[in-house]
Amino acid sequence: MIQTFRILRAAAVAGVVAFGIAAVVLAASGCGTRSGLEDGGRASTVALQPRPQQLWADWYENDAKRNGVMASGQAEPPTPLTKELKVPKEGLRGMDPMEIIKADPRASSLARLPLIDHPGHPGIRPPVLHDLTGHDGSPELIIAADLENRRTAVIVYTVRDARVVPILLTGGSRLAVEAVGTDLVTRGAADDGAEQAVRYRWDGVRLSPVSDIKTYKEIGPRAPGTPGAADEGGTPGPRKTPGPPRTSGTKPPRTAS
Repeated sequence: MIQTFRILRAAAVAGVVAFGIAAVVLAASGCGTRSGLEDGGRASTVALQPRPQQLWADWYENDAKRNGVMASGQAEPPTPLTKELKVPKEGLRGMDPMEIIKADPRASSLARLPLIDHPGHPGIRPPVLHDLTGHDGSPELIIAADLENRRTAVIVYTVRDARVVPILLTGGSRLAVEAVGTDLVTRGAADDGAEQAVRYRWDGVRLSPVSDIKTYKEIGPRAPGTPGAADEGGTPGPRKTPGPPRTSGTKPPRTAS
C-alpha cells in the first residue's frame, strides 16, 4: 500500500514539472500575445539633436536684473524692403548690413549706432549669417543692437524673390541669443526674476515663437549671522562686469559655424 502511494505521488510531481516546462516552451516560442519586440531585429536610428550655439558669447555675462523678452506682433505679414536695395547673386553674404538697416523703416534709427565687438557699450554687435529657414541653404542675416537704455533689439532678414525681407523683430534687456539648428533662441529675465527663453522657428512666412519657458533658480539660505538670515532667502552673488568696450569699423557679417 505504501509502495503504491509513493508511486502515485512521484507521478503527480512529474506531471506538475512537465506542465511548467511546457508553459515556458510555449512562451519562448512566441505563442499567445506578441509584445512587439523581436530578438535580433535592427535597432532604430537615433537622430542627434542640435546643441545650442551661442551667437554672441560675450553677451552671456550681463546683469542679473533684465527685463523679459517680448516677441514682435504676428498680425502684419513681413514686408519686403525697398526695391532700390539690390540683392547680388551671393545673397545676404554680398550685402552691407548697415545698408540693410538703413533701408528698414523699423530699424533705420539703429544706423546711428557704431559697430561694437564687446559688450558694455551701446552699438550693433557683429552681424551673423546663419541658416534659419532651412529650405534653400542660404543663410539669414541676424542683427542685434544694444541701445542706451540697456535694451537689445534683434532683427532677422532673409531674401525672397530678390528682395530683402525682415522675418523677426524682437527685443529685451541685454539679450543672449542662440542658434539651435535652424531655431533661434533669445534668453532674458522676466519681471518675476525667472530666466525666460523664447524659441523661434520658421513657419514658411516668418520666425514665429514656438515655446516660451520660464526657469526659476532656487536661492539657498543666507549664511548664519547675516541680516535677515532667519526669515529670508539668500541673494545671488555678484555677476562679472563687462570690461571696457572696443569699437571697430564696418566689418562683413560672420557666418555661424
